[in-house]
Amino acid sequence: MTPVEAHLGESILLHVRKDFPLLRQDQSVQEALDTIRQKGIGEKIVYFYVSDENEKLVGVLPTRRLLTSPAEKKLSEIMVTRIVAIPSTATLLEACELFAMHKFFAFPVVDEQRHIIGMVDVGVFTEEVLDLAEPTQTDDLFEALGFHVSQIRDASPFNAYRYRFPWLLTTIGSGTVCALLAGAYEATLAQSLVLAFFLTMVLGLGESVSIQSMSVAIQALHATHPTLRWYLKTLRREAFTALMIGLSCGVIVGLIVWLWRGDLYAGIAIGSSVLAALFMACLVGLSIPSLLHACRLDPKIAAGPITLAITDVLTLLFYFSLGAWLLTKPMAH
Repeated sequence: MTPVEAHLGESILLHVRKDFPLLRQDQSVQEALDTIRQKGIGEKIVYFYVSDENEKLVGVLPTRRLLTSPAEKKLSEIMVTRIVAIPSTATLLEACELFAMHKFFAFPVVDEQRHIIGMVDVGVFTEEVLDLAEPTQTDDLFEALGFHVSQIRDASPFNAYRYRFPWLLTTIGSGTVCALLAGAYEATLAQSLVLAFFLTMVLGLGESVSIQSMSVAIQALHATHPTLRWYLKTLRREAFTALMIGLSCGVIVGLIVWLWRGDLYAGIAIGSSVLAALFMACLVGLSIPSLLHACRLDPKIAAGPITLAITDVLTLLFYFSLGAWLLTKPMAH
């Protein structure tokens, strides 16, 4: 483990700030302002945090909303109740990922009972990413976050070729398999030309979703020691996400096909194939990096080409199979 990785694995509790006033949801705006004047606002206050009578975090109050609301308004009426909080068990790396993902200026840190322990502001993230003086440390940081930025930066053209070309063979291989699949379903394509119109869209959606899941998996593998229990837990969570993504995209694409072509069966076939393909793409994006990590291979290098290759093949298999099954049923009748 490099020094930067060890640093990013530190508990977030080492970086929390406590110089901010904690407000109560039953206070009015005027009472909250009086509390702020009495306790001060700290060095870099961005949001105010609101607790209930048991001192559990129940809301976040942006400064602008507090200053522009009527004085008699209760904080419970104007606070934001959808809170993104950092658990006290999180690492510095996990906190940085939340800043990169949500683009907030600060996050509250809470314990298991949702009692607020402190807060961390965006300065923690910018300091870790931008204020590292040594180039090697910067490379270590971005690699720990899932980016491989310096492997071939100074390599000769031939060494860069040796590094990059072998992985392109997976794309050539998957492209060949996809061409064979298209040939096997040539009759289906001839009968239902609409399948060919949306082929590029379905492949693009599958690749995009698999890359998203792969990126999440690679970052998680840096912050967590992977075990079978971790994989099954993550797989269950990713499966629900995949189902929602696939269902949403499938319904939208199916409606587009139906409204454009006036063909209900084609809309159902293509929408169903999008649902199945994106569900599968999410699971492939999680599983390939995990499998490579278990085999002691570098998932940052190998996961992308392999994940995309498998995703393309399975996407076409679902697409053509469902298309052939659903679109030939009306003809049989």
